[in-house]
Amino acid sequence: MTKDVSRASLSRDAVLLTGKVAIVTGGGAGIGRGIALGLAEFGADIVILDMNAEAAETVAALVREKGRRAQVVVADVTDRDALRAGIEHAAAEMGRLDILVNNVGGTRPIKLVEMTDRQMDRQIDLNLKSIAVGTQTAAKLMIAAGAGGSIINITSIEGLRAAPGYAVYAGCKAGIVNFTRTMALELAEHGIRVNAIAPDIVLTETMARYIPALFTEEGRAAQTRYVPLGRPGNFDDCAGAAVFLASSMSGYITGTTLNVDGGTWASSGWIRNDADGWTLFGK
Repeated sequence: MTKDVSRASLSRDAVLLTGKVAIVTGGGAGIGRGIALGLAEFGADIVILDMNAEAAETVAALVREKGRRAQVVVADVTDRDALRAGIEHAAAEMGRLDILVNNVGGTRPIKLVEMTDRQMDRQIDLNLKSIAVGTQTAAKLMIAAGAGGSIINITSIEGLRAAPGYAVYAGCKAGIVNFTRTMALELAEHGIRVNAIAPDIVLTETMARYIPALFTEEGRAAQTRYVPLGRPGNFDDCAGAAVFLASSMSGYITGTTLNVDGGTWASSGWIRNDADGWTLFGK
């Protein structure tokens, strides 16, 4: 290696987020709750932006137990004015903003031909527009502060493959993937990195309501065949990816979507078969 090749010093402290402030939308439950607690575990102070004040306060209390500051902002991310005001208020109260996790999203199975205009608008507002507005607001604050930052968008494996019954949701999630790439370029000159996390099966409270079959004995057995790593994802799987993308460990990574799916995108139709190993579209 020639002497003119630079090398940053990598240490174990590079993963720490001490002194950083993170806003997590939808941080009161599910993946957002896991990410909020994961970021706090590695030193970040946390703002939980959520519609459910009680759930958000519960998570804030857990953050404080870790010795970190925590604040709750009650807002509906589909209300653009409320979302902007919530992020701006949180940054002012906490004194800075280093990390934004655009986590809020969700759907229930419904065919496109059966959707009402209201349902369609709600899906787009929740799963795409809120990410754009949150990113825009946080980016302006980060640019003004001049200290860079990390924006992490939660998309889905459904944004990378067909998803019958989830057409608008999947379209929004696919949009997030390209939005992430595009914003990575727009914000690179300001030292702001933009990346995404694409989970697949994570057994959240929402899934329990809308896809109860995943929680049955038969459903869990099917997951061991469908998921190459043999189990569904959990909140810590997503939190670990978020900590990495928020920290200087990923300081040269931007515009990337990190699949946190146990290998389901890689398998793409291959199913584990006890007799033959793997079978394409097998049972």
